[in-house]
Amino acid sequence: MNETMAKPARMVGGVLGGLVAGTIFKQVWKVASGKPEPPRADSTRYGWGEVLVAAALQGAIFGVVKATIERASAHDE
Repeated sequence: MNETMAKPARMVGGVLGGLVAGTIFKQVWKVASGKPEPPRADSTRYGWGEVLVAAALQGAIFGVVKATIERASAHDE
């Protein structure tokens, strides 16, 4: 794929990856915590521990999805 098409394809892949990662995170959070929504960092209804665990889990999932997309689209130069 030439560079003209590669950049937009990477952008679309990034957006789709973000959507997929967000969906995966919400489902994992529901199963792990038994709560329908993850805590928001600015909500005082949740303690520091729950907010930080949710953030770490979300970051890990986003990182794995991003690496998966980048690896799947890798090619020799």
